[in-house]
Amino acid sequence: MEALTALARNCVFAFLTGCILLLPPAAAEEAADVATGTRLAELLRAARSVLSNYQSVINDPAVGDKHLDGERFTAEAIALYGKRTGVDLISGDLEARDHKLLRAQVEAMREVVDQRQDDINRPGIGFKGFVPAVFARLMNEKFATKVGNEALVRVTAPEVLVRNRKSLPDTWETRVINEVFSDPKRPKGDAYTEAAQVNGRPAFRMLLPEYYTESCLSCHGEPKGEIDITGYPKEGGKAGDLGGAISIVLFK
Repeated sequence: MEALTALARNCVFAFLTGCILLLPPAAAEEAADVATGTRLAELLRAARSVLSNYQSVINDPAVGDKHLDGERFTAEAIALYGKRTGVDLISGDLEARDHKLLRAQVEAMREVVDQRQDDINRPGIGFKGFVPAVFARLMNEKFATKVGNEALVRVTAPEVLVRNRKSLPDTWETRVINEVFSDPKRPKGDAYTEAAQVNGRPAFRMLLPEYYTESCLSCHGEPKGEIDITGYPKEGGKAGDLGGAISIVLFK
């Protein structure tokens, strides 16, 4: 399996009740897996964006209660998902698998935010360390405890950019990052999918590249080696550079 074609990308959300029905069984199954993986990735991205937007509030030492609990956070993440994709997160058109996985993601993000309330609301301290990368890792770990026998989501990156060893790419992810995403002829932003074995089980795998934006550069930009607010040396990245990837596993 290769990257999503332009047709597949355009159909990701619109074709769910139509295009799949017109495909041969094997192709329909792959298209459904692509759609599921894309939903999971887009909800994760929406949740990270919400947390990113609240960084100045979370890190304000003069304010105690930030009024940012799990209920408010998930509502905003779901709303942002809908705004970005043009579709409701949970609808009657979804298959049972997608309902279960998306609800597990929502519950995971809600639990993470609720469990970090003491940090979020602690007065007198500026930087709390509750950044999007930390949030995403915690959210994905909780997601795995809920549905890890059915699906896994993680954020990884080229090995030289990984700050937390829990996020190191596995062999498959490393190959895709080094051999596929590095291809200059490949359309930038295209996801890569493949049937593979994961933990000894057949699975659909999907890797979605992520690139630095201007907002990333305060921690990951220049000057290279300078210590950022999180205590790590900056990587010297530039807007548009490959900075990471969302990895999706759907077990068969």
